[in-house]
Amino acid sequence: MRRVRKKEHIENYLKTSYKGDNLMGDVYLAHNSLPELDFVQIDTSTGFLGKVIDYPILINAMTGGSEFTQEINKDLAALARELRIPMAVGSQTIALEDDSARESFHIVREVVGPDGIVISNLSGLATVDEAKRAIEMVDGDALQLHLNLAQELVMEEGDRDFRGVLRNIEAIVKEIDKPVIVKEVGFGISLDAASRLYDAGVRYIDVSGFGGTNFIEIENLRNNAYDYTDLYSWGIPTAAALIQCRRLPHDLKLISSGGIRTSMDVVKSIILGADIAAISGELLAYLVHGGYANAIEYLEGIIHKLRIVMMLLGKENIEALKNTDYKITGKLKDII
Repeated sequence: MRRVRKKEHIENYLKTSYKGDNLMGDVYLAHNSLPELDFVQIDTSTGFLGKVIDYPILINAMTGGSEFTQEINKDLAALARELRIPMAVGSQTIALEDDSARESFHIVREVVGPDGIVISNLSGLATVDEAKRAIEMVDGDALQLHLNLAQELVMEEGDRDFRGVLRNIEAIVKEIDKPVIVKEVGFGISLDAASRLYDAGVRYIDVSGFGGTNFIEIENLRNNAYDYTDLYSWGIPTAAALIQCRRLPHDLKLISSGGIRTSMDVVKSIILGADIAAISGELLAYLVHGGYANAIEYLEGIIHKLRIVMMLLGKENIEALKNTDYKITGKLKDII
């Protein structure tokens, strides 16, 4: 059943039509006509999970668990290796239940190699033992625990009892020797939720805001009992979630995801307080519709334009980019 659901999620994502707004367009940046830089000086490298990566971009969790998804993960891992950027695998719960699904996840480490960054993935309801097994499966550099309350509630066969999730996450943070990243799945993490996670010991949060993959729509395409179209707009836009969560102490590392599609989305994410920006659904569409060559061309375009925008802002490296002045306009200003 879980294997079938994974395949349906990919197929339904490619059918989705609702386009939310992550409100990155409401962030204004001023042009710098006198950057006093040579374009070849622009340095996009940064540190992440104790390693140096070439660009502040993460290939975020998507899938795994079958031969179909294994090929996708193999290609995504090849992209991560070629560009020297990190990658998170999809939920490994299926592989903890079915040994035949393990290779669709382990293939990522095989392709990326020992020097690359691979992030394990499980539900926030996972046990400490499951967390350790998931990390071992891919030799993970970190563990991503996803919070998918809205998705589960719309899913006919989804979970309904979410008591003790925070306590469970706290136990995993204390018991494993790898960083724990807590991630939403497209509905945003509020300042209150982030504060409670921080107090529980979490030091990496992926805000995964509204504006990208919409799991209410994806599950609605699978659900025959109710029509959930009136809930498609639910969630905290990515830009708002970032600004709010950045109010917490700076030892909290933030990942920006949720409608990250362009170089401007990456740049604005970093400026708003993210340490790295993550791409998933948009990349999946390029890969499925045009193959590896199409996907690498898409990412290389983002990287090239990232360097151009940094030059236009007069920022030589990622640390300088983080200190860029900006103004908030429109709906984002109203929310903040």
